[in-house]
Amino acid sequence: MKKSLLFMVMLMMSVMAFAKDYKTVAFTTTPQMHCANCENKIKGNLRFSKGVKEIKTSIPDQKVTVTYDPKKTSPEKLSKDFEKFGYKARVLKDGEKVKANKDEKCDLM
Repeated sequence: MKKSLLFMVMLMMSVMAFAKDYKTVAFTTTPQMHCANCENKIKGNLRFSKGVKEIKTSIPDQKVTVTYDPKKTSPEKLSKDFEKFGYKARVLKDGEKVKANKDEKCDLM
């Protein structure tokens, strides 16, 4: 019993030692996201950026949330990566809300 408990503690400690310190950043884009095609274009292209671990999009909030490895990339580099597939991205401040632009047209619909 003591050996298995000791093994579990050592296993947990080794997992914690190898855990990555990922960061999260939220962007808004120009042009804005209007549909699932817009979301898919962003996710499909941004996933190839070095260090990206997870991408979440929200059309109602006009937000792209990226979880990344700070040893491999930065918000500045990620902003430039958006430009490669036709978007400009700006980092959102904590709690900042973005209104959807109803006059803007979607080229992907």
